[in-house]
Amino acid sequence: MTGMERRSRVLVVAIVVAFIAFLDGAVINVALPAIEAELGGGLALQQWAVDAYLLTLGSLILLAGSLSDSYGRLRIIRIGLYGFAATSVLCAVAPDGLVFVIGRGLQGAAGALLVPSSLALIIATFPAAQQGKAIGRWTAWTTVAFLVGPLLGGLLVDLVSWRLVFWINLLPIAFALVFMHALGRDAPNPAKERIDWLGASLGVVGLGGTVFALIEQGRFGWSSPVVYIPLVVGLVALIAFVWWENRAPQPMLPLSLFRARNFAAGNLATLFIYAAFSLGPFAITIFLQEYAGFSATAAGLATLPPTIMIVLLGSWFGGLSTRFGPRIFMTLGPITVALGYLLTLTVTTEVSYWTQLLPGIIVMGLGMAMTVAPLTAAILGAVDPARAGIGSAVNNAVARIAGLVAIASIGVIVGTQLDVTGFHRAAIATAGFLVIGGIVSWIGIRNPVHTASTPAPEPARD
Repeated sequence: MTGMERRSRVLVVAIVVAFIAFLDGAVINVALPAIEAELGGGLALQQWAVDAYLLTLGSLILLAGSLSDSYGRLRIIRIGLYGFAATSVLCAVAPDGLVFVIGRGLQGAAGALLVPSSLALIIATFPAAQQGKAIGRWTAWTTVAFLVGPLLGGLLVDLVSWRLVFWINLLPIAFALVFMHALGRDAPNPAKERIDWLGASLGVVGLGGTVFALIEQGRFGWSSPVVYIPLVVGLVALIAFVWWENRAPQPMLPLSLFRARNFAAGNLATLFIYAAFSLGPFAITIFLQEYAGFSATAAGLATLPPTIMIVLLGSWFGGLSTRFGPRIFMTLGPITVALGYLLTLTVTTEVSYWTQLLPGIIVMGLGMAMTVAPLTAAILGAVDPARAGIGSAVNNAVARIAGLVAIASIGVIVGTQLDVTGFHRAAIATAGFLVIGGIVSWIGIRNPVHTASTPAPEPARD
C-alpha cells in the first residue's frame, strides 16, 4: 500500500468513525417521545436518554485522547467500534427504561473513544502541509450526520420502530472494521504517557452525582437524601477534580491552558452557548411531537434549517472572523440566536409552525452560523499549535458537559411537561444562556493582532 493509498484509507476510516458518533447524537431527540411511549418514565427518561450518553462522553473524552496517544489510535478506534456495536444492540433490545439508560451510558463511553482518536489518526498520518485539507474534508463529511440524523431518525421511528435507530449503527461499524483491516495494527509506543485515572474517576463521579440530582429532584424533591446526597458527593468530587488536576504530574485537563485569556473566556462562553444549543433544540423537538402532534419525521424536518444554515454560511462567517476578529461574531451570534428563541414566544395553544416557530428557527440558524467557527477560531488560536489537540478536546468536553447539565436542568426550568407554558420557560432560559454567552465574549475575548494573515481553524462540531 502506497503512502497516498494509506492516507486515503485513513481519511475514510476517520470520517466513518466520527460519523457514527455524531449521527447517534443527532438522531436521538426525534426518537425520545416514541421511546418514552413504549418504555415509560416520562420526561425523566427522556432526559436520561440524552444525558447518560453525554455524561460518559463528556467526562471520558479527555481520557480517551490520552489512551489514544499511549496505546495507539487504531487500537482505541477498534475497541470503540466494538463497544459501540455492543451497546447499540443493548439499547435496541432494552426491555425497560433502566436497561436502556445503562446502555446509553455505556454507548457514550464507547463514543468517547472514537472522535478524538479519529482526528488524532489524521494528524499522525498526514504531513503537516496536508492536515488542514484533510481535517476540512473530515469536517465537511461528518456534518452530513447532523443533516441526515433528524430526518433518518424520524423516518425510522415513523415507519418501523425507534429500536431501528440503534440497530442501524451496526452497518457503518461493520464497514469501518472491514475497511480499516488493511491498515494493520499500531506500532508499539515506547513513550506511553501516564494515564490520569484518578482525574477521570473524579470527573465521572462529580458529573454523575450532580446530573442525577438535577434530573431526579422533580420526582423526589431537593430535601430527599436520594437527591441531596448525590448532589453533595458530586460537588465535592468536582472540587477534588480541579484540585487534583492542578497537582497531577500528567493531568487529564491541563489547567495551564486557561492562562491564555481567549482560551479561558472562550470556554466560559462555550459553557453558556452550548448549554443553550442543547436545551433549545431538545425542548423544541419534544414540544412539537408531544404537544403539537408532529410525527418524528416532521419534527426532524422542522428543526433542520439551523443545521443547513451552518453548512451554507459557517465557512463564510469563519472567513469574516479571520478578517475582522472573532469578538464581534461571538457577541452578536449568540444574541441573534437568543432573539430567535424569543420570537418563538408567540407560540399559543393552537401551534402554527409556519408563523410562530419557523421565523424564530431561521433567525436561530443565522446566529448559530455566525457563532460556531469564530468561537473555535478564538479558542484554538489562543493555544500553542503543538497543544491544539488537547485544546480542541477540552473545548469539546466543555460543550458536551454544558449540554449535559442543561438537559438535566430542564425539569427545574419547565416542570413536569413541555406544554405551551413550559416551552415558553425553556425558550426564555435558552435565550438567557445565550445572552450571557454573548456578554462573556464581548468582555473576555480579544481579537488577535494581524487576524487577516492568520488561517482560521476548522469549525467545531456542535
